[in-house]
Amino acid sequence: MKCFSDSVAMVEVQLDAEHDYPQGLLIAFSACTTVLVAVHLFALMISTCILPNIEAVSNVHNLNSVKESPHERMHRHIELAWAFSTVIGTLLFLAEVVLLCWVKFLPLKKKTDSTPQSNSSTITSGQAAAIASTSIMVPFGLIFIVFAVHFYRSLVSHKTDRQFQELNELAEFARLQDQLDHRGDTVTSAVTNFA
Repeated sequence: MKCFSDSVAMVEVQLDAEHDYPQGLLIAFSACTTVLVAVHLFALMISTCILPNIEAVSNVHNLNSVKESPHERMHRHIELAWAFSTVIGTLLFLAEVVLLCWVKFLPLKKKTDSTPQSNSSTITSGQAAAIASTSIMVPFGLIFIVFAVHFYRSLVSHKTDRQFQELNELAEFARLQDQLDHRGDTVTSAVTNFA
């Protein structure tokens, strides 16, 4: 919810009408803000729609009702909403912060500049602030991606190991069942041999 409220606040950003912004920066900022709000609205919609069903099913003690509940049939949509909000939303939010810094700080000039472009080799204080925010967010974004991949791989590995263990248990159960079934055959054949 926090990212959603922050992204709505970013839509309200005031641009400097006197500054000539690069077209690519404005397009990137606009697209990133729009997608960020859409992703969080999608996740919010799924969460809002599914919560009453989960609460209703939690009050019913019939296992068939749980299987009939929409939250069981729609678990793919719920996982998609979670992935959108958590993974994609967080990455978009990090990108949005960087773009916002560029949009807000780029128009700032040094107070000592008397004419525009007096020395094109130096950067303005606004550009320095935007570069600083970018150089902080890029490593943080990479760390986030590495952590997300590691966490996801750990979850998949655990789920795979658990499924393998359950399959082994079923195979052992089937082997024991076969032994019990064949043991009855050997007892029957032994009785017919004595008769």
